[in-house]
Amino acid sequence: MNRLLKHIEINFKIFFKKLVVFLYAKIELRTFIIISSLVVGILSGIASAVLKNFVHFLEEKPEIYFQHLGIGFILPFFPLIGIILSALIIILFFNGELSKGISNLIFRIARKASDIPKEDIFSHYITSGLSVGFGGSAGLEAPIVITGAAIGSNLSKGFKFNYKVRTILLACGSAAGISAIFNSPIAGVIFAIEVLLPEFSIPSFIPLLIASASAAVVSRFLYSGQIFYLVTEGWQLNAVPFYVILGILCGIISLYYIKMTFLIEGYIEKLKKNYSKILIGGLLLCLLVFLFPPLYGEGYISVKYLLAGQYEKILPTNYIVSFIDKNLLLIIIAAIIIITKIAATTLTISSGGNGGLIAPSLFSGAFTGFFLAHLMSYLGVAQLNHANFIVVGMAGILSGMMHAPLTGIFLGAEVTGGYKLIVPFMIVTALSYFISRHFHAESIYTDPLVKKGVKFRSEKEKTFIRQIQIRDIIENDFLIIQPNMTLREIMDKIIHSKRNIFPVVDEKEVLVGLITMDDIREIMLNSDVYDVILAYEIMSTHFHSIDIRTDLNHALEKFEENNTWNLAVTDNGKYRGFISKSNIFNKYLSSMAKQQAEEL
Repeated sequence: MNRLLKHIEINFKIFFKKLVVFLYAKIELRTFIIISSLVVGILSGIASAVLKNFVHFLEEKPEIYFQHLGIGFILPFFPLIGIILSALIIILFFNGELSKGISNLIFRIARKASDIPKEDIFSHYITSGLSVGFGGSAGLEAPIVITGAAIGSNLSKGFKFNYKVRTILLACGSAAGISAIFNSPIAGVIFAIEVLLPEFSIPSFIPLLIASASAAVVSRFLYSGQIFYLVTEGWQLNAVPFYVILGILCGIISLYYIKMTFLIEGYIEKLKKNYSKILIGGLLLCLLVFLFPPLYGEGYISVKYLLAGQYEKILPTNYIVSFIDKNLLLIIIAAIIIITKIAATTLTISSGGNGGLIAPSLFSGAFTGFFLAHLMSYLGVAQLNHANFIVVGMAGILSGMMHAPLTGIFLGAEVTGGYKLIVPFMIVTALSYFISRHFHAESIYTDPLVKKGVKFRSEKEKTFIRQIQIRDIIENDFLIIQPNMTLREIMDKIIHSKRNIFPVVDEKEVLVGLITMDDIREIMLNSDVYDVILAYEIMSTHFHSIDIRTDLNHALEKFEENNTWNLAVTDNGKYRGFISKSNIFNKYLSSMAKQQAEEL
């Protein structure tokens, strides 16, 4: 059987190589890219529809089976079961490693040449389906975005496309994922441009449109369900001050969500054992979901209740609260859900499950809008259109957390049909974005990257930095000096070198010092000491070095901080060469020229 599978794999690779050669010979590159974007869109649309159906099956069928078997008592532990299954799959099939979240996708675009492992086509897909399907308080959007990106990246690698085209097709897969999961093709394109694409160009726009539109068509054909419905007569001018308040509130809550996400992640990471993370995080999640059922799963059903005016359905039924006025109770429960949602989401993902932050941000935004509208009504301040505020709040939290106001506007409008609310969308998303960005410069996606030292400068430098790694610019033609070499031996080497820096490296390949022309200028004319002075006596131990795996941005910062033109490069402590400002500048010019030549 294994021999047969190997034979099939070999024949497929041969066929694929012949196909690539044929396509390159017969089809213009631009057309080839367009066709590829269509394929990526269709495959991502199919993947999205299958995932949605799979999750909805898990949300309904297991509950029926367990109740029928008389073991319905385990239902409160469903989220823990999902996390355990997800963690087991990661351990058994993916070597215990799975880089989750869109932050990792941005990192791969920026530092890994848009190269996504083929395993990511399935790993996020399966683990997120189990996590969210069993009640994990997260969304399916990030996993399907990564799945679509993996499809685009691996198809590009198969077709031998260059880095730039590979990045475009990766973005096409991500746009297609958002488009298919929400039936929102415009939001998919905007998301790819605003969040993922490091440098947008008009030629990139056409493949994105094709991929996003084709994914929406395929998803609509395979899964006809609509997430939300909204019937609105538009917005009222006298509600504008309250939309301003909502924007400010969304900005504050977005800040809270960003801070709390990393705080809770930090606590979970302190638990060294995987089983401790799974059990402690999973049980805490089960407790939150038990106390506040709207936290279960994506939470979209609760948002539908709010939009339909069925507010009482979000009230908990597992404890007695009849002594509180129902309207006041609705406000209190909405506030508690807003506060606890990010904890439930972070526990889901950090404990071993998988999922995304887009659904939680939409969910929290809906409850934020409802909270404000219902509070104003309860206090007698104003009678506001609850549905409008619910929908606009969704866009507000999304904008604040992701620092992506356009994505918030178009996603909110497309998933609800609330295009008449475009002005409130603009007010709320702009304010939320401004407040969140002012007090926390990085989004929830880019913050982890900045903490790793991944920073960007100008748009052109972005392209250069994501392509170049330290190992690409090492100069290793420096003549090496041993610590016990005499000055005479050193002078013999200097004669045959064009460099003015000489690394002193010991027998373990460790850089212990540097000798420059300035260090020996005063004694080089005194031949009497040539056999007396040794290298370690005249070398300088004050030098700056970086590891070969260091981010280029960090290297550039080190050049500036230390006002130096050269940095030594080491690999696990062993000397490997130098990088210089001049070489980086030359590489930069060469890279920019190449980009212009390859411009689509």
